[in-house]
Amino acid sequence: MRSGERPVSTLFDQIGLLYTGDPGREEIENAALVVDDGRVVWVGPAGSAPGADERVDTGGRCVIPGFVDSHAHLVFAGDRTAEFAARMSGASYTAGGIRTTVEATRAATDVRLAARTAALVAEMQAQGTTTVEIKSGYGLTVEDERRCLEIAQAFTEETTYLGAHVVPPDASSADDYVRTVTGEMLEACAPYARWIDVFCERGAFDADQTREILLAGTKAGLLPRIHANQLGNGPGAQIAAEVGAASADHCTHLTAEDVWALSSSGVVATLLPGAEFSTRSPYPDARRLLDAGVTVALATDCNPGSSFTSSMPFCVALAVREMRMTPLEAIRAATYGGARALRRGDIGTLRVGTRGDLVILDAPAYVHLAYRPGVPLVAQVWKEGRRLV
Repeated sequence: MRSGERPVSTLFDQIGLLYTGDPGREEIENAALVVDDGRVVWVGPAGSAPGADERVDTGGRCVIPGFVDSHAHLVFAGDRTAEFAARMSGASYTAGGIRTTVEATRAATDVRLAARTAALVAEMQAQGTTTVEIKSGYGLTVEDERRCLEIAQAFTEETTYLGAHVVPPDASSADDYVRTVTGEMLEACAPYARWIDVFCERGAFDADQTREILLAGTKAGLLPRIHANQLGNGPGAQIAAEVGAASADHCTHLTAEDVWALSSSGVVATLLPGAEFSTRSPYPDARRLLDAGVTVALATDCNPGSSFTSSMPFCVALAVREMRMTPLEAIRAATYGGARALRRGDIGTLRVGTRGDLVILDAPAYVHLAYRPGVPLVAQVWKEGRRLV
């Protein structure tokens, strides 16, 4: 759009089923909506729609909000197919392969890292993702973490400092590395990040280290989130509740006390079924979380080791098949839930005032995302009222 030119309004008409994501009115049949200046300005029955500069006839298709992928690791180099093949031959997943990616990422140029990130973001957009969170965590030096976040910032406003991914093999000790993460590395990375994250897990960072790192990040103005309870029972979920984290991610192994802590604190449980699929691990019990009143989000966990998928539709299908979520619960988690995990009220729903991010499915209902797994059902993707795909 040229400077001074009036924004174009667009009417999306003849929508067979509109999933709004708005808790007050989640579904509207025979619907329409209008986007103007990047925002939704009208939602309602197709027969009552106002005029607009342009009209998109959806032909009775289903329209949903753009997917909100609130957990992804996209800035990296290298390949871990050998690790994947070993797991498929019976080896267990221990997260040790992260160090392989660190070595390749450190050796890669900024141009190469940015090109890989751009390709993955484009893959995500083609599958309906309009907002993605991107973490660092594969540099693990002050300069490499900083440059990874600077690259990520070119693709999303939701960037996360994950210097506390694992302790790198070249660190003199875990305690010394934590001092780096909370000191000069944090100082270098904070200008490029909105969030701070810690992999709170055996073989990574313990409860005391996790608290120290999250507290330092909070003092630096970053908002906390946490990798919690992926590989076994641990303190992550309860620390998330304790520090007021936006989300506890993975949540594969939870006690009754963990579930209560999440439900009573309002921390979003972000479930990452692609990781369980790729590591042949038990899936989280989404049904237990939902029945306890916990807000659930779905995300891809796109990374080169444990979940190399960029497809939110795939994760929706896994959630329905493997985690006992209904199709409605899964689509809600992939849109509204993801927005909640990022503490965003302007995305993940289609109601007056929210961003005009939407997906037109080549299907009459969102149930087809689980009903027809693996089929490319995304017909069009729009972000802020402009077509991406």
